[in-house]
Amino acid sequence: MNIIKAKDYDDLSRKAANIIAAQVTLKPDCVLGLATGSSPLGTYKQLIDGYNNGDLDFSRVKSVNLDEYKGLTKDNDQSYFYFMYNNFFKHINIDVNNTNVPDGTELDSDKECARYNAVIESMGGVDLQLLGIGRNGHIGFNEPDEEFVKLTHCVDLQPSTIEANKRFFASADDVPKQAYTMGIQTIMNAKNILLIASGEDKAEAIRNAFFGPITPHCPASILQLHKSVYVVADEAALSLCNL
Repeated sequence: MNIIKAKDYDDLSRKAANIIAAQVTLKPDCVLGLATGSSPLGTYKQLIDGYNNGDLDFSRVKSVNLDEYKGLTKDNDQSYFYFMYNNFFKHINIDVNNTNVPDGTELDSDKECARYNAVIESMGGVDLQLLGIGRNGHIGFNEPDEEFVKLTHCVDLQPSTIEANKRFFASADDVPKQAYTMGIQTIMNAKNILLIASGEDKAEAIRNAFFGPITPHCPASILQLHKSVYVVADEAALSLCNL
């Protein structure tokens, strides 16, 4: 595991973007696993700048996203497809046909999960998976549980996750109660993993994930077993860790 300390969020975003840029440069037809939320916004901005400066070419890149709310259409401004398109995809030269997000409008969970697993398998797996981390240690929407759920599945979102995401909706009642997410095995099958974290509110999660026991009660702790993990976190997020 490689823990990279960043001074602040802007420094974190630059360092994370450099790791992704190196992957794209070394393997122009790579498969990127992407994440949504506030944490990766700065990273995506840095990658967009790299594209605009002529340093990066995404024309052969394929992508698969971690998760999507169940029940939201692609044009809903809170869907993760909408987020990815407006914050990243439309600003670079990636072929949108090569981007993949779970279909939130498919209400048959078994059908959609099987389809998404097949999509990832057809690409030969993920070369670099970008992750954030929830305050309760969740990655994707893999919530604390009694076991590590392996493949893409439909999950009931915990109250803490709904509370954390309600700022994006009119109220907590408007936050979808279920989501599709890559499973732990799917994430662990990625050749490389990049987890980013910023702020004091992520400090306990980072300590538990990387300096505590491996347990499904902190899903991110499984990453301790992966052979190639980069953790890029700012000083505040690492404040409870003895480095």
